[in-house]
This record gives sequence, structure tokens and C-alpha cells, in this order.
Amino acid sequence: MSVPQIKELSRAYGFDEVAIAPGEITINPDQTNTEFSINSHTFKIPVISSAMDAIGSPNFAGHMEKAGGLSVMNLEGIQTRYANPSEALSRIIDASDKDVTSVLQEVYSGKVDTNLVGERVEEIKATGARCAVSITPASTKKLAPIAAEAGADMVFVQSTVTTARHVSKSKRGLIFSELLELIDIPVIVGNCVSYNVALELMETGVHGVLIGVGPGAACTTREVTGVGVPQVTATLQVSAARDEYLKKTGRYVPVITDGGIRTGGDVCKSFVSGADAIMIGSPLAQSEEAPGGGFNWGMAGPHPRLPRGTRVNVGTQGPLEQILFGPTSKTNGTQNLIGALEECMGMVGAFNIREMQKANMIIAPSIKTEGKHFQMGGS
Repeated sequence: MSVPQIKELSRAYGFDEVAIAPGEITINPDQTNTEFSINSHTFKIPVISSAMDAIGSPNFAGHMEKAGGLSVMNLEGIQTRYANPSEALSRIIDASDKDVTSVLQEVYSGKVDTNLVGERVEEIKATGARCAVSITPASTKKLAPIAAEAGADMVFVQSTVTTARHVSKSKRGLIFSELLELIDIPVIVGNCVSYNVALELMETGVHGVLIGVGPGAACTTREVTGVGVPQVTATLQVSAARDEYLKKTGRYVPVITDGGIRTGGDVCKSFVSGADAIMIGSPLAQSEEAPGGGFNWGMAGPHPRLPRGTRVNVGTQGPLEQILFGPTSKTNGTQNLIGALEECMGMVGAFNIREMQKANMIIAPSIKTEGKHFQMGGS
């Protein structure tokens, strides 16, 4: 009898299945350095806000810059489709749960106004913030030069899944090496989850890589298509590609874990998995400064044929300062995210993010439940 050839499945891990082991030395949290750099731009905290319209706006970019992080604005979103984006935002915020997807589709059916692209970039720069914009691959060659000419500091090229080798009916699709010749600002691309794809993307010359397919609170890609890799494993894969590329070329390409991060613990596990920075949406959508009014919605939610996102009610929990730096009375890790990161860095003996990446991580599926009987409602 012949032996059947069965496809082997590899084990992958998410944030709730692993834990960070304490270090052999400890340091005071106030001795830690959380700085993060993309090319010539250095930020005090390694936090980037997702390019979602419930978060990304010129005003919010100013608040993120003051906090030490970076905000990314969607160049194909509400801000560039409407001269008065507040009206469109109100329609989404006020829509019923039953009607919200159709409202999203209608709101996002408006055309992108290229004049507004430059205006919004200028508005961001007027706040004193560095300007980062997000564009889908199909629109990058058209919109990226406009944004760069208006003063954008960097471009994020984002799609659900990004590779260096994309087959389409287009006569000549987006080629990252050509884009880098077209605009003289850093280009960050994503999203990807594997070693080989990340390595190939880095070899095109891009300045950063985004990690994650479908983990976000407002994203339904995993449910709709079944595609995704848990964030710890995805970050381990992509960071390994970064390290290999550094060995081969001497050039360091930062990798950014994008999505699925809810608490300080998730933040810390991202860096121990190998991230240089994190991109988060819903935690920042809970801030008083976010334009979404306590809601968040996925970038692919308005897709006219196959929506892969939804509106989620995250609530308004406090000012951005409190969410990032505290003080807080919440004990579930959803506020003072940077304080949690600095505390963890002290526990593992890491003075900076590069040292944090070297901390020990273990598989621990019971890490959040062990001994927590009463916290979980037991009697």
C-alpha cells in the first residue's frame, strides 16, 4: 500500500501563545531608549498610527508628532475625496450597524481629488509634523509624485498582500526600484508575512517593510479569504530576513509589525519577535484626538465587490497622551503603552529596541490564564 503524500502544516504563534522570559540582568526603565529610525528620520517612540480614516488626518498627525511618533494618512481615503471630510466621517459614524457597510461603499465611491492630495500634505506640514502618506500599489505612480512635490517625507505603499513579483494584466505594474528613482523620499512597503517575500522586497531597495495580513480589529480578511499568519510568527520571519539582508549588504531595513496589537504586552512581544516599530490603529482610534469619534473601520471595508473590513465601536477612552504614556487607572494594559514597553525593557535588560529584539521568548499558551481564576470571574 502506498504512503499518502500529505501536506505538512507548520505551527504559527500569535501574541496570546507566547511570553517574554525575564533577563539575567535588569535596568531601570528610565534608562531605556525607545527611539526608532526610518532612513534619516528618527522618532522618540516606535509607534506609527495606521493609515485609517478614523485616525489619519492632518490634525492627528500633529498630535502624533508631539507625542514622538508618526501618523500615516490614507491618500485614497476621505481626506482626499472630500473638501470637507467631516461630513463624510459623520455619515459613517452615525450609520446603523445594519447599513454601515453600504454607507462605507457609497462614501468611498467618490473620486480622489489630486488637488486635495497636495493640500492635505501641506496641512500636515503646517502642524509641524513629518508627513507620511499611504497609497495602494495601483495608485502609487500617480499619487506619490504629487505627495512628494507637496512636501511629504515618506510614502507607505500598502496592500493586503504585497510581493516584489506581482502578475497582472497591466502593461507595466509598479516596480519598486523604479519608484525609488521617481521620488527621492523613503518608501515603506507591505504587507507581508514571510522570510522570502520580505527579503525580495528589501532587495528592491525599499526603506522599510510592514508585517501582517489580517490581524487588525477592523479587518475581516482572515474570515473572508482565510489568508493570514499570526503576528509573532510573521514578525519572526520578516525580522530574520532583515538580519540576513543586513549581513549581505550592510544596509538595515526596519520592519514594522502592523495590526493585532491591543495591550502593552502585545507591544512588547512585537519587539521581542524582532520588530523595529509597531503600527497600530484601534488603540489610537480610542483617543479623544482621533477623527473617528470612537469608531474604527478597515481600509478594505468599503471595497465595492468584496468588503474585507468592518466598522468597530472602540469607544473614546481618553487623550492620546494617556493612551501612550499614562497615567492610567486601567489594569488591562490598554493604556500607557510606552510605559509598559519601558518597564518590559527594564525586566529583560534591554537599553534600546535592538537589544529588546534579543530577549528570550517562550511558547506559553497558558500565560494569560495561569493563576488568574478570580480575574476570569471564578468564585
